[in-house]
Amino acid sequence: MELPKLALPLGGATLLPAAVAVWHHRRHPVAVGAALASGAGAGLLTRRLWPVAPHEAADLSTALTRVGQEPSPDGRGLRVVVNRRAGPAMSGQPGEVLRASLPEVEIIEVDDATDLATALERATQGSLAIGVAGGDGSINAGAEAAAAAGMPLVVIPAGTLNHLARDLGLISVEDAVEAVRRGQTVAIDLASIDGRAFLNTASFGGYVDLVDARERLESTIGKWPAVIVALGRVLRTSTPVEVEIDGRRRRIWMVFVGNCRYQPAGFTPSWRPRLDDGQLDIRIVDGSAPWSRARLVLALLTGTLGRCRAYEQRTATSMEVVSLQGPLRLARDGETFDGSERFSVCKRPERLAVYVPYR
Repeated sequence: MELPKLALPLGGATLLPAAVAVWHHRRHPVAVGAALASGAGAGLLTRRLWPVAPHEAADLSTALTRVGQEPSPDGRGLRVVVNRRAGPAMSGQPGEVLRASLPEVEIIEVDDATDLATALERATQGSLAIGVAGGDGSINAGAEAAAAAGMPLVVIPAGTLNHLARDLGLISVEDAVEAVRRGQTVAIDLASIDGRAFLNTASFGGYVDLVDARERLESTIGKWPAVIVALGRVLRTSTPVEVEIDGRRRRIWMVFVGNCRYQPAGFTPSWRPRLDDGQLDIRIVDGSAPWSRARLVLALLTGTLGRCRAYEQRTATSMEVVSLQGPLRLARDGETFDGSERFSVCKRPERLAVYVPYR
């Protein structure tokens, strides 16, 4: 399902041990067929719950506005901040690849969030463009600095997940280098929560509790085990948040806000067909109905979230939030922070120019 071209040979390969089981080990054909069917069924069920994201970037001809910058064949005028602690997504050092491909580029390497903010401020002074090599959190910080300085951003995927880079079709350092050399850029939407920019998603409620719990555990047991343990704790102990959303009093478990519409529908947002549609994708898990948490979990497991009364999905250009229990913890692009008691989630009027090779 992830690689359709391999479906036929892989499917054929499964028939060999099945045949051996029937003819050599004398297993009953019905039992072997049932085993094959259960495996295929498990794969189809997981695809229903977590659909396979498209491998292509958002269509540049219809879904992104081409901007265009001056070509820079040697990287002159470009400063790139490399977050060395961003994640294990790429082999090798992005700084070394950039120096070899763009000999005039200036590389600034940092090791933590404080150094990142200082380096980005320095990078915008006297340069024509800035770049960031890191994960979504680092790219987000770079986008905020680039937007404030009114200059384009070079996105270099070097983190764990790289959601924005994937949606842009930037798979490697070489993709970003090609765009810089040719001066090829596109304009993408920027959104903000409580005055802070985000490129992918923002949230408050249970998801923020999950991220905070995961970060406390991941240095001890690793990221993905920490996600599982944190999820169990949050589902067991979290309570709904009392807020007003656009003047309406609500009791909610979680609010997800996407910068542009996400696919698929339901609470597994995975990819965006456009990055400039001018909309916020708002998904709310209600906490006021009886057994809302159990109903939500059941709907997630059965793939029927879109029909669950505890779930609401809509689009808008802004959302006003007032917390009825004091300032809230908020999240943007996977990073949490202390928010305000009253805040807005909205589209920013300006768009961000990002280097992307035209296809």
